Amino acid sequence: MQVFRGKVVKGKSRGKDLGFPTANIAVHQKIEEGIYLGKSQTSKPKSQDLPSLIFIGSAKTFGEKDYKAEVYILDFKGDLYGKYITVHVLKKIRDNKKFDSQEELIEQMEKDLEVAKKFFAPWC
Repeated sequence: MQVFRGKVVKGKSRGKDLGFPTANIAVHQKIEEGIYLGKSQTSKPKSQDLPSLIFIGSAKTFGEKDYKAEVYILDFKGDLYGKYITVHVLKKIRDNKKFDSQEELIEQMEKDLEVAKKFFAPWC
């Protein structure tokens, strides 16, 4: 299991626009690009394990080259900007890929979410 920690920074709000708001953090270690299941811990107000879908890599669909992590915390409502989160990477579910359209990307993200819900069902 790999673990990384970082400060949540403002991104392009693309995840939010696609219906999957993410916490954007820099990754300083090399983790293979892809979509992962994991648990995130927020530093405040109280640390707890939060089921998460984690994108690591560059957003190929949007022509980006920067390597980063975007963490979608399932059923999370709140503002994490400026806070630190710790991310425990548990399992890779697919490779990073370029999609032909935003609609195709959203469709795949919804499938990824279903995989995550099944995986985390015993803990939720």
